[in-house]
Amino acid sequence: MKIAVAGASGRAGSEITKELSRRGHAVTAIARNPEKIAGLPNVTPTKGDVLDQAGLTKLWAGHDVAVSSVHFLASDAQKLIGAAKASGVSRYLVVGGAGSLEVAPGVKLVTTPNFPAQYKAEAEAGSAFLDLLRQEKDLNWTFISPSALFIEGERTGKFRLGTDQLLADANGKSWISFADYAIALADEIERPAHQKQRFTVGY
Repeated sequence: MKIAVAGASGRAGSEITKELSRRGHAVTAIARNPEKIAGLPNVTPTKGDVLDQAGLTKLWAGHDVAVSSVHFLASDAQKLIGAAKASGVSRYLVVGGAGSLEVAPGVKLVTTPNFPAQYKAEAEAGSAFLDLLRQEKDLNWTFISPSALFIEGERTGKFRLGTDQLLADANGKSWISFADYAIALADEIERPAHQKQRFTVGY
């Protein structure tokens, strides 16, 4: 498939780009500084700005799938969604956050007392982004939330999927590596199972 990845030089974006390249997809890897994108087979580093809706629309046009892997506070949800719709891509996937996941019925992680203050604004912006997507009638979107800890780590291929509830292991740890998250995202592109839905991935 032809897949465009915005934020391809970031920690999650670079692993997603690598995973898609590994699977033989043609990837347009978009970043403000494309020279930071690793040289990989089937990957075309491309300069782009996620705050430029018209420019992003042009970059995404002609692709089967667009992926946003950008910080919510460093982008504009309305512009990203608008570009996805205007570009004509058949699917739009968003690297989400964990803050909007539930830790109990109706209780989002971001509202819990121990949620780190420095991540709260970003988490709330991610939750608002998901709310906007859920109002979309025409866009075929998928919002993929990582676990609470989204970290560097090995590519194991062993993880669990969930829906709106935070996943944690037997010791209460909630985590996923960027590399394994990228596998889950690439799997969703190749075998759609969560269209117009949010899902989460964790160990």
